[in-house]
Amino acid sequence: MRSTEVIIIGAGAAGLMCALSAAQRGRQVLLLDHANKPGKKILMSGGGRCNFTNMYTEPSNFLSQNPHFCKSALARYTQWDFIEMVGKHGVPYHEKKLGQLFCDNKSSDILGMLLDECDNAGAELRMDTRIEQIEKLDSGYLLETSAGQFQCQSLVIATGGLSIPTLGATGFGYQVARQFGHTLLPTRAGLVPFTITEPQLKAICTELSGTSVDCVASCNASSFRENLLFTHRGLSGPAILQISSFWQAGDTLEINLLPEHDALSWLQQQQAERPNSELKTLLGEIFTKKMANLLAEHWFVSKPMKQYTPAELAQVSDKLGAWQLVPAGTEGYRTAEVTLGGVDTREVSSKTMESLKSPGLYFIGEVLDVSGHLGGFNFQWAWASAYAAAQFV
Repeated sequence: MRSTEVIIIGAGAAGLMCALSAAQRGRQVLLLDHANKPGKKILMSGGGRCNFTNMYTEPSNFLSQNPHFCKSALARYTQWDFIEMVGKHGVPYHEKKLGQLFCDNKSSDILGMLLDECDNAGAELRMDTRIEQIEKLDSGYLLETSAGQFQCQSLVIATGGLSIPTLGATGFGYQVARQFGHTLLPTRAGLVPFTITEPQLKAICTELSGTSVDCVASCNASSFRENLLFTHRGLSGPAILQISSFWQAGDTLEINLLPEHDALSWLQQQQAERPNSELKTLLGEIFTKKMANLLAEHWFVSKPMKQYTPAELAQVSDKLGAWQLVPAGTEGYRTAEVTLGGVDTREVSSKTMESLKSPGLYFIGEVLDVSGHLGGFNFQWAWASAYAAAQFV
């Protein structure tokens, strides 16, 4: 049996950050993962360029049933702290938009940086190691693994959620939490595309597959202005991924396809200024001609603006400015960027990330009931929660 001070399970963003930060404090750290390579989700994130943080990170960018929980960690390890590490390693990056920071080159620059920091600090990484059993000792924990027995004083669970199982995601962290008496809040896919099955709407989505349009997506008193992307299966794009985290099965989604205008005022103005122009011609100046034609075909009869009655204009306005639909569902964990719900943070210290149920056990990252908006916030939560735990393990 091998003994060490700190064992971290999960070599993703949070696990690597915790390992390097704890090792820099002089702790003896062993990082274990069942996968064959570390940081797989880091590598595929941001389209292969890793949206590693957001310059405008605030607690309000996170969802949790205990909304104050994330404040302490986010304040103690900020986006600027991570940006400083990125700068120290000479990783070139840029702001894409809305404070979203991406690598100029590849996500592997961020993974390489984290692995180098682990190596320099003396943290040991063991891949292809399956955890078979965990037992609480009088002082610390005993792990039965496919590579033998390990004993530690502090055990950190950094196993992530259920998102993108092809990258190795499992519910292992939730099993550990349950084993040691923790409450699990219901989990579901977040930051995920919607599926559409209603025939007419599905036909529009399929026809427009690949078309992107600026919009405001709203649901349950939350709204996001970003792009919407039509797909063969339904709706995607940043606006849709964002609002998906606030949507529950059966809820109505509202989409404003004319976010630059008050739809009715704009239509009335067009009627006054361009009475002989057809509606689809005017829409073709905002959307693609194909989209304008399809909307005219499915949603209203296109005719010269002067022929519309006030009631008809109001109907057109409702469709363009407040299009209401009920998605059939989401694409689920297969493509979800994050898992909502998880370990109830009311049973975890917001200062140390230590379990209030089982001393020496820590939870960090996505396994906790803290989920960020799209745009680098989930990585910042991984860095911040990991750093917070690393100061106490």
